[in-house]
Amino acid sequence: MTTHTFDLVVLGGGSGGYAAALRAAELGKSVALIEKDKVGGTCLHRGCIPTKALLHAAEVAEHVRDAASVGVSATFNGVDASGVRAYRENIVAKKFKGLEGLVKARGITTVAGAGRLAADRSVVVGDDVYVGTDVVLATGSYSRTLPGLEIGGRILTSEQALALDVVPERVLVLGGGVIGVEFASVWRSFGAEVTIIEAFDHLVPNEDITLSKGLERAFRRRGIQYSLGKRFETASQDDSSVTVTLEDGTSFTGDYLLVAVGRGPVTEDLGFEDAGVTLDRGFVIVDEHLRTGVPGLWAVGDIVPGLQLAHRGFLQGIAVAERIAGLSPAPIPESEIPKITYCNPEVASVGLSEAKAAEAHGSDAIVSYEYNLAGNGKSEIIGTSGVVKVVRLKDGPVIGVHLLGDRVGELITEGQLAVAWEAHPEDIAPLIHAHPTQSEALGEAFLALAGKPLHAL
Repeated sequence: MTTHTFDLVVLGGGSGGYAAALRAAELGKSVALIEKDKVGGTCLHRGCIPTKALLHAAEVAEHVRDAASVGVSATFNGVDASGVRAYRENIVAKKFKGLEGLVKARGITTVAGAGRLAADRSVVVGDDVYVGTDVVLATGSYSRTLPGLEIGGRILTSEQALALDVVPERVLVLGGGVIGVEFASVWRSFGAEVTIIEAFDHLVPNEDITLSKGLERAFRRRGIQYSLGKRFETASQDDSSVTVTLEDGTSFTGDYLLVAVGRGPVTEDLGFEDAGVTLDRGFVIVDEHLRTGVPGLWAVGDIVPGLQLAHRGFLQGIAVAERIAGLSPAPIPESEIPKITYCNPEVASVGLSEAKAAEAHGSDAIVSYEYNLAGNGKSEIIGTSGVVKVVRLKDGPVIGVHLLGDRVGELITEGQLAVAWEAHPEDIAPLIHAHPTQSEALGEAFLALAGKPLHAL
């Protein structure tokens, strides 16, 4: 075996891993980045980027259908699935090429191969051993399924759904979280009949109830069907269809079934436990600084319990690289990380929901305000309904911002600033939001909570 020595060895080249590698190299460290597939990981190749390309194609389809409503003559002649796929793959290819160039420019050694952590904290790839003064584990996640529900044929995960070369006529989606509602939104825009099956009582159940109910109303208007509060029992398929049966005996049939019940950590059989890493249900347990408890061994991204988001991985990878270099970045609470679901309409949030805020501080200690996008000029122009909801402590800072509507994902950074900087609505109210913009809706909510509403009572 050949031994290679670096300041930092990163196992996994997804969002968290390559962010750690890039920042460490920027800080003068020698870095080896080990990836069994392609640098960029799930987000770039099978997740964030390709799914958002699909969602943009879906948005274009909706605009063409609705063109007459704004006085534009256009005819919707259907969706060319192969053309959409080529568009999506071209975007991924360009982003991948750019990332490869960036990694190379930083002087990072990229190792193509499946790495395994050894008991002495080195990483073995084939006949080579990579030894780092520090090692970052960033092996990512995989699409989960349910017991007794085998993936294959017409039963798909998001990865297989991306590869479909047809638009289904009828499709079932098991899971009403982020992945499920995004694919449901795409397929409906492409013309499919869609039914979502969610065991919890609401779609996007991790969001504030105002957003969940608003999304449900919007999906009903779009003709997206859903079953809530009933658990999956069985699924069967033949050459042309899939049938799902729920615990109460209700059944649904579609051309395909998308299984979107969350993602699990990729940690099995990688030597983590033999090296002293503590696992809980497969997740790597770390402290607030992302240390595993084994000296010089860190973990970031989807294998760490919490939000499974690419930008969380970026944040954690950068933080670990800086700590290794002797800097002291402050830990960021999970509640201050923005979340966006890119369906139509979009859902975006940061901070505490009203229910979580009441649980943490008491219902008498909080105040919330909802501003309907019907009062926002730009939202009316682009034809979206929705709501801005802001939660604050009485006479205190903003602790939650929750948005529903087309394009509201672009607004959540302002919400993050308000929450993370513990701003009071009175601090933000004097700041001017350009007119006409959707950001004015946030401004209206802050004005109202500051006691001086403008375009609201």
